[in-house]
Parts: sequence; structure tokens; C-alpha cells
Amino acid sequence: MRFNRKIAPDIKSKQNFITKKRLREEQINFEKLRSYRLDRVKKELEKNNLEACILFDPVNVRYALDTVNMSVYNMHNLTRYCFVPVNGPTILYEYFNCEILSKHLNLIEEIRPAITWDYFSNGDQANGQLSKWINEVKDLSNNYFKSKKIAIDVLNGPAVTALNKEGIEVVDAKLILEQARVIKSPDELICMKAAIEVAEKGVSKMRSDLKPGMTEDELWSILHKTNIENGGEWIECRILSSGERTNPWMQESSNKVMQQGEIVAFDTDMVGPYGYCADISRAFVVGHKFNDEQKKLYSMARNQIDHNFRLIKPGMSFKEFIKKSWVLPDEYYGNRYSCMVHGIGLCDEWPQIRYPTDGGEEGGTFEKNMTITLESYIGKVGGKEGVKLEQQYLVGENGLELMSHHPLEDI
Repeated sequence: MRFNRKIAPDIKSKQNFITKKRLREEQINFEKLRSYRLDRVKKELEKNNLEACILFDPVNVRYALDTVNMSVYNMHNLTRYCFVPVNGPTILYEYFNCEILSKHLNLIEEIRPAITWDYFSNGDQANGQLSKWINEVKDLSNNYFKSKKIAIDVLNGPAVTALNKEGIEVVDAKLILEQARVIKSPDELICMKAAIEVAEKGVSKMRSDLKPGMTEDELWSILHKTNIENGGEWIECRILSSGERTNPWMQESSNKVMQQGEIVAFDTDMVGPYGYCADISRAFVVGHKFNDEQKKLYSMARNQIDHNFRLIKPGMSFKEFIKKSWVLPDEYYGNRYSCMVHGIGLCDEWPQIRYPTDGGEEGGTFEKNMTITLESYIGKVGGKEGVKLEQQYLVGENGLELMSHHPLEDI
């Protein structure tokens, strides 16, 4: 492995501190995990007649090379990226003075300092920095993608324009990475189980600590704390609401004080240990006693998930699923959730399968070792409250296998 510059002493062969094993850590073969994912990216590039990609999205960088540094920061700053060719060295372009963070990752064959051209980092020198980045890409092209065609997942307008002027065609790497991430390896499934177990630990504590007088924010903070103290990373959203704020759905956690007898519902969207997402939704009642209307909403949500669970088998087309999926009654349809099914892995992933009236993906097929979630939101248009449920599954040999095990409410 070659490093272009050395900015810190090598990691000591003997560490002087004690670490605690993370959940399921000893069950995961990290070398196999990393090799599998990088190989999936290269195969998708070849499948699409591409020689290389440049990845900026921290989730895609992690999938390809398993390297992490300031992930949320780098979601809105183009300050860290990687180059993955079908044939040639994988190159990490690392944030300033951070090369040491990834020196242990053997699939990274070279680490170079990232060239950034954003205004925040460079001010009136941004155009000059962009020229340097263009020259870097031209050099990569001369050596590793002579077709002058490169897949890039995230890029701003000036960079696309500048590359085009140099005769380099940019295509969207989103398709490449989404398709690469669809089929999970055994080690990925262990990582996902660990993330779900951490999320469900947090959900259990949320349920047991729930009481009148708590704010939504106070309840939501329990999941964050549980995630971080168990080696997790971040939470994609903050969707938790109670009482009348549960209808319509998608309202974020607030300083509202929860009252006895109110529904409280939430969606974890939790990126946990090893960077994998635990995406489950639950609905409780403050005081844990459902009234008749709340029972009706909850039963309908459960029925939708149960019905759609029984439908899905490997080989079933998305189009057939949409046709046979549970029918949401008219008085609830205007408040429907954005989808009935979506993929899950390092985050929400392809496919997203919507309601029949909403268009979207129809041409795909459920495949063995895909991981998905089934969604349900039930709240009458103009109604008082709503219920959100979501379960996470593996597409197994004979159908769906439940991955999320926190019990639903016994009503």
C-alpha cells in the first residue's frame, strides 16, 4: 500500500487502552464483508460498461471501502471521496491530515489528500481548486478509464460542466451503487442484526420510560443515547409525534408534553453499529391503554403489514405485488405513507414500491437475500390520531423472514 504523504506516526503495534467488543463483532468476518462489497461495485460497473466510479456520498464510500470519517459533515461538503476502477488501484481522497484513519484497510491501495473546490473551504480560490481537481480526474482517465466516461454519485454543476469541457462524460453512479447494495452477504446480515438489536434495546427503554409529562424530545433522546453507547452512528430522521401530531404523519419530535391516553408513534431510521440501518416503527399509548378508536387504527396497520408479508416471495415482480397488496380504505388514502415497501441496508435503499396511484418502480423483482421493510401508516383524513408500524425483513428462500423482533402491542 502506498501513501502519498505521512502526517502522523504509525499506529503502535501494541495499544495501551482497553476496548469493549461491540455487539456480534466476533461473528463478523470483516475481510470477507469488505471484499464482497467492493466486488459488487466492480461487477455493477462492468455490467453497465463502465471502467470506474468516483464516490462522494459517505454511505457509498463506506460500502465500497468501509472507510468512515465525519459522515454527516461530508454529506453536505464535497471534502472526501474515493476512486474505484474495475482495473487499477482503489484510491481514497482523504480529508486534511486524516490519512491515518484508514491505513488499516487493505482494500484501499492508495490514500491521497482530497482536492476540494467548494466555496466554504476555498472562498475566492474555489475556481483554481476546481481546475486542480479536473486535472486529477484527467490523470485518472489517462490511466484507468480511457473511455472518458466516469460514474459519479454526487457532484455540483461547475464540476460537471468542467469535466464535459474536457471531453469526460459523467453518468449517475447512484444506479450502480443501489444495485450493488441490493443483495446482502452473510456478514452484512449479521451487521444488520446487531443494528436492529441495538435499536430494539432503545425502543424497549422508550416504552418502559414513557409517562405523562415527558416531552417528545425527551423520549426520542433515549434512542440516540442507546445507539451511541452501543457503537452506533447517527439517526437519519427525527420522526416521533404524539396525540394530534400523529395525524398527518411525518411530524418531527418536538417539545410537546405528552398526555395520558395519547398515541405516540415513531420511526427509528437508526444507523447503528457497523453503519447498518435499523428501520422499524412502533406506536404506543401513554399509559399503555388503547381506546376503541386507537385499537381500530392499530389493527388496520397490523393487518396491512401482515397481508403484504404473506404475499412476498423470491421471484415475485414488484408489479404483481402492487396489484395484490392490501387495499387502503378511501377515508385513509389521502394520508397514505410514501411507500408500502423499501429496501434497507446502510440506509433506505432501492427499491421503493409506492401505492398504485403514485407511480414509481414496477419493473423489478424480489430476490433472495434482499432486505426490505414493510410500511403502514393509518390515519383518517381529518382524523384525530394515526398509527405508524414498520417491520424489517430478509427475503428468504420461501418468503419473508422477520428481522425485527420487538413485540407489537397486545391490544
